[in-house]
Amino acid sequence: MSLALDPAAQDLLFREARTANTFTDEPVTDEQVQAIYDLVKYGPTAFNQTPLRITLVRSPEARERLVRHMAEGNRPKTAAAPLVAILSADNEFHEELPHLFPAMPQVKDLFFTERPVRENAATLNAALQAAYFIVGVRAAGLAAGPMTGFDFEGVRKEFLDDDHTPLMVVNIGRPGPDAWYPRSPRLEFDQVVTTV
Repeated sequence: MSLALDPAAQDLLFREARTANTFTDEPVTDEQVQAIYDLVKYGPTAFNQTPLRITLVRSPEARERLVRHMAEGNRPKTAAAPLVAILSADNEFHEELPHLFPAMPQVKDLFFTERPVRENAATLNAALQAAYFIVGVRAAGLAAGPMTGFDFEGVRKEFLDDDHTPLMVVNIGRPGPDAWYPRSPRLEFDQVVTTV
């Protein structure tokens, strides 16, 4: 059985896509980021929580502040990428639920009154959205370099607040010279799928 998605699109989004480690200096525009978001916002989350928040790091001053919190090996590529996004989970996402989930406006008070419950839900669902975001970057013809090698608490204090949990930092742009490591192996179907 074949997939409904065109093979070239399959390659763009998955087969040929890699985590980029170098980028050209071609800018990534606000219009491109808007188009990415307008596509990926339709990815599913539980109760349509949509807890992902995106902080675009554009100014040289903000970039310097971020680079200080990156792991040593991630600093040069974060300093050089045309655009860097901090993806975080909004732990107060429940305040938007009456609007985002009108089929059950009381869901906010039924399930999400306790902060630990919200944090768990926000982390899981924002991570789903982060994956959609990476695929959306690829759909825009750009490359993404997602990283979790950074001081999470330092980034939270520097760019966010107590209601937001950083998940990853994503470098975004057109791939530069020697952008890719060799493709790493993947597990095969029968190694991950069990039928019961």
